[in-house]
Amino acid sequence: MSAKRLPETTAYVRIVRQSWQQGKIEGEVRAASYEWQFQWSFRKGELRVQPSLGRALISEPLSRFLERWDYQLEAGGDYEFTLRAEL
Repeated sequence: MSAKRLPETTAYVRIVRQSWQQGKIEGEVRAASYEWQFQWSFRKGELRVQPSLGRALISEPLSRFLERWDYQLEAGGDYEFTLRAEL
């Protein structure tokens, strides 16, 4: 019996700005043909993602990624994570 592989999409994250004083990280995320800009207010635990097209697909996995790695992310840095969905 073969295991069925779950669909996957790689999301690419670029950190554009970060301010520890303001408690914010801003960046861009791209997955498949979608592109978004985000602002993560890590002290408040708030994530804003624009534009709205496809936002529901990326918001939760991006939030988990940022919560896990926020203190290791640097402005100008490029990162990636895997979505358990095909976009």
